[in-house]
Amino acid sequence: MSAALRNARRIVVKVGSSLVTDEGRGVDADAVGNWCRQMAALAAQGREVIMVSSGAIAEGMKRLGWAIRPREVHELQAAAAVGQMGLAQIYETKLREHGMGSAQVLLTHADLADRERYLNARSTLLTLLSHRVIPVINENDTVVVDEIKFGDNDTLGALVANLVDADALVILTDQKGLYSADPRKDPNACLIDEARAGAPELERMAGGAGSSLGRGGMITKVLAAKRAAGSGASTVIAYGREPDVLIRLAAGEAIGTALIASTPKLAARKQWMADHLQLRGGVIVDAGAARKVRDEGKSLLPIGVTEVQGEFHRGDVIAVLAVDGTELARGLANYGSGEARLIARRPSSEFEKLLGYTAEPELIHRDNLVLA
Repeated sequence: MSAALRNARRIVVKVGSSLVTDEGRGVDADAVGNWCRQMAALAAQGREVIMVSSGAIAEGMKRLGWAIRPREVHELQAAAAVGQMGLAQIYETKLREHGMGSAQVLLTHADLADRERYLNARSTLLTLLSHRVIPVINENDTVVVDEIKFGDNDTLGALVANLVDADALVILTDQKGLYSADPRKDPNACLIDEARAGAPELERMAGGAGSSLGRGGMITKVLAAKRAAGSGASTVIAYGREPDVLIRLAAGEAIGTALIASTPKLAARKQWMADHLQLRGGVIVDAGAARKVRDEGKSLLPIGVTEVQGEFHRGDVIAVLAVDGTELARGLANYGSGEARLIARRPSSEFEKLLGYTAEPELIHRDNLVLA
């Protein structure tokens, strides 16, 4: 695993509430500054980093003068709304000190379950990364219900890793890693250095929720690693107070528990697209576009499309067909069928005039395309 993380170019980092707050007294600016310093160091190495950060509710509680975490959903949502302001401000200030741009992104599971919103979120995050901006992501606690009750930033980290094709997910917590049993109850419990993500015995080892601030426990981290492995990302669960933990992990040092994805990243994504998504329509492409897609692994541009079949929306899976009807590939459409008909055979420079906007220059990006 040390080699896998050492070579990871795109890393999602999730930090729990206990690592960004001052014992329940709101966000700890010094702690956030430490994470920002380490993320900036990774960016200087040419890596892309996305932060999934807890702490909004704790910061909101401080600003509202609440000493005890409320139980009512509307009060939790109010605390999150207030706290997001402070959380985003501190990350922005600390990242700017290290010459990095920052962006706040609030997501819900519904955003990633809907194909069109999935593509929109993916495009936004990848654009931010291309501009050396570190996205700071949190659950949109002001509008969700179930997630705010049960705590889900571990799973959110895994979903983001899937979304952006991350090479690795790092879950930083107040525990050393995954133990064979609960170390607070069993003195013979030993740290698991490495295991296969998704192995059934890991869920049996994982305990319940720990901190009163955060709502997740080791079980959510084990399940998050299993989910991240679905897109080929391996996961490290590590002690967040270990000095320079991100920098050392990226250098290849073995810290905490490494849960290894058994399927390579590209193969996992292609398999997911090939097997689990229903076709909604298709496009017929000319010989030049067919050659670029099939033989050169290029994206499909609208200029190579000669006909649009069926009715589909942005984010739906469509077939790419040769003139004789042979399926060449399938992938996620960046435009709906009506828009695709307008821009077929046209260069991207004309999209603005034809549509009033430009979503993407490609009809299907090569990252969202699998050969038949």
